[in-house]
Amino acid sequence: MKQKLKWLVGGLLAVLALAQLANPARTNPPVTMDLLATNAAPAHVAALLHTACYDCHSHESRWPWYAHVAPVSWLIVHDVDEGRAHLNLSEWPAADPARAAKNLDRMSEAIDYREMPPGKYTLMHADARLSDADRKELTAWLDATAERLRPPAAK
Repeated sequence: MKQKLKWLVGGLLAVLALAQLANPARTNPPVTMDLLATNAAPAHVAALLHTACYDCHSHESRWPWYAHVAPVSWLIVHDVDEGRAHLNLSEWPAADPARAAKNLDRMSEAIDYREMPPGKYTLMHADARLSDADRKELTAWLDATAERLRPPAAK
């Protein structure tokens, strides 16, 4: 029995070691147009956005040590790629105010409904956990900014 367990553990370690060869790229492309560069936010709101949103929804992702260890790295890179595809705060549509307002509305709704930030992210990033007051302050700024950007005909 001990011999089988040794072979099993050895095989598992070999598979994990080989998995390190298949680590995906962790990229942070150049920022083209940032949400906060085009829409001034109070310092606390900007800090909330950076800690709760920017890791997955921008080109300013922080890649902790465990983002370099397979198979966890695969999940993290997948989540960041998916987050950027859904909403990228580093490719903000500043030239299209209606689209920017719609993005802000969606952000506000996701935060208000507690869909964002997701629990699996806040589990490892305690600073990204939003209190009720944080959510209220953040959604109020998002809603006010969306209203300001909305074209007159859409108001």
